[in-house]
Amino acid sequence: MTSRLFAICFNATRPRDLARFWSGVLGRELTHGPDGDVAVLPPDAAGFRIRFLPGQEPKTGRNRAHFDLTSASPEDQRRTVARALELGGRHIDVGQLPEDGHVVLADPDGNEFCVIEPGNKFLADTGFIGALACDGTQEVGRFWSEALRWPLVWDQDQETAIQSPDGGTKITWGGPPVAPKTGTNRLHFELSLAADAGWEAETDRLISLGAKRTGIGPGDSGRELMLDPDGNEFFVRRPR
Repeated sequence: MTSRLFAICFNATRPRDLARFWSGVLGRELTHGPDGDVAVLPPDAAGFRIRFLPGQEPKTGRNRAHFDLTSASPEDQRRTVARALELGGRHIDVGQLPEDGHVVLADPDGNEFCVIEPGNKFLADTGFIGALACDGTQEVGRFWSEALRWPLVWDQDQETAIQSPDGGTKITWGGPPVAPKTGTNRLHFELSLAADAGWEAETDRLISLGAKRTGIGPGDSGRELMLDPDGNEFFVRRPR
């Protein structure tokens, strides 16, 4: 049984505050999980949660992943930006040009995200979270396509993108040059297995695709820490 993307997780200095920010920006419901975590629920059963976990990772440069939020019109883009600023976000400069149509912001914990201008064809029909845009190699994009069994919807010039067969948010990797990894990523994937899935068989499959075990977990959390081919952390939840 293939793993499914259960959540995009943020390691946050103030998980509850950050969860309230993203719940307000996205207009989605908050929930408190059995493990003491806080999560923003997906809009439908096919989507993923956004979980907020305690973490004190220092900010060392830009995150390796960020959300791209879509806009239906210029007014819609302005409303999203205004709502994010009211909730505690701020404008940041990452080298964008004055003529660029997207707006670059940071959430209250310093995590970057973009509000994309209307008319972006690549993100058409993806939903409000158009993409999780990642720094990464072609190899890692192809790994995640196989790991999740999400088809590649872009694979050119060493850039890759995948999307669930059910549609929704795309996950993209920009190709080289990829900045060296320093410390633990603030954002990571969390995979889950069906109750009747074979844990060892699935982790062995992920390893055969290029993942590595770290020897950490699952422990009391029921999650095992692994690394993808670019060295990014991700967790696999044991069935309960």
